[in-house]
Amino acid sequence: MTAQRQQRNQSGSRPLFRRAIAAITLATLLSPPSGAPAATTQRIIANRYSGLAIDGFDPVSYFVDGQALMGEPDFEAAQGGVVWRFRNEGNRASFMAHPEVYGPQFGGYDPTDVARGVTVAGNPRLFAVVEERLFLFSREESRDAFRADPARYLSRAEARWPALEEQLPQ
Repeated sequence: MTAQRQQRNQSGSRPLFRRAIAAITLATLLSPPSGAPAATTQRIIANRYSGLAIDGFDPVSYFVDGQALMGEPDFEAAQGGVVWRFRNEGNRASFMAHPEVYGPQFGGYDPTDVARGVTVAGNPRLFAVVEERLFLFSREESRDAFRADPARYLSRAEARWPALEEQLPQ
């Protein structure tokens, strides 16, 4: 937990926390069911020291800005058991309304490795947006191979992901 979040927690940010929980609950209830598993139902990679998902990068910036941009401590939200950061309120609202769209697929694990049957954390700076979904990669070579034939890797990764996800520590 960052010092700034600790200070906010001590200075009485409980009403904000309650509003965030209410927003998450409302978004969950209003979200239409999807044929594909949502990224937020998967175990999301979070920094073990800060608790931040994808090292504090704004997941919406990959779609809106086409690049990996750091989120701001003033724009945080809890979702999927981790804390996400955003560049602005609009990005936070978009993510909270559709976390299954903006969250990294396979919880942020490299899909080429998942396709091989192993879990390797993706690097938020090595990414691809394919078929309107965010994928993070551990190596540039993995990203390049995935971009060349995403269907091949996705079919294998989707088949292996359920078993791999069960093996992840809680």
